Amino acid sequence: MRLIAWFIGLSLVVLAVWLIWGGAWEQRFTLAGAVAWMEGAGPWAWAAGIGLLAADLVLPVPGTVVMSALGWIYGFWWGGVIAAAGSMVAGLCGYGVGRLIGEGAARKILGERDFERGKLLFTRGGGWMIALSRAVPILPEALSCTAGLVRMPFGRFVGALACGSVPVGVIFAWIGAVGRDAPGWAMALSVGVPAVLWWVGGKVKAL
Repeated sequence: MRLIAWFIGLSLVVLAVWLIWGGAWEQRFTLAGAVAWMEGAGPWAWAAGIGLLAADLVLPVPGTVVMSALGWIYGFWWGGVIAAAGSMVAGLCGYGVGRLIGEGAARKILGERDFERGKLLFTRGGGWMIALSRAVPILPEALSCTAGLVRMPFGRFVGALACGSVPVGVIFAWIGAVGRDAPGWAMALSVGVPAVLWWVGGKVKAL
């Protein structure tokens, strides 16, 4: 129960930030607004984009819009690489925040039983959750922090994070590169492709 309460509480904190400041950020960071803001950084536009995506951990940054803006500025390939890198950095920061809470403190927060249950859950099936969450709001931050809190194996976390971040980054960069609004296919692919990649990765690891 404590694990569920922790996750719900963390999600509510993220949601509260979105409800309080999200509207203003979404108005400012439309596709055109995000492009203008990053281009203002000159040759460091790529770093500004990665910084915005990483800031999504604590600020209501519309990540998919930033990814599309990177595609607009740098094109499909480089925009996709930078967008994926930004998503990876954001996930690693969330994992790091969870790990900063010492294991002893984590066990006290969750209780011994829920800590062990959480550790087992994220070791066995956490990869699916991490990979699929990169395409939706709120969940990536909460799941990354929780994965760090319960000590999900780092290599497994990074693999799952890459399976989610790369296709999502590339797809939304492509949307920005062609100057279109996000169609339904983009969302379907951004959810479906991570699942396929994680499944293939599991099969390859089993060989």
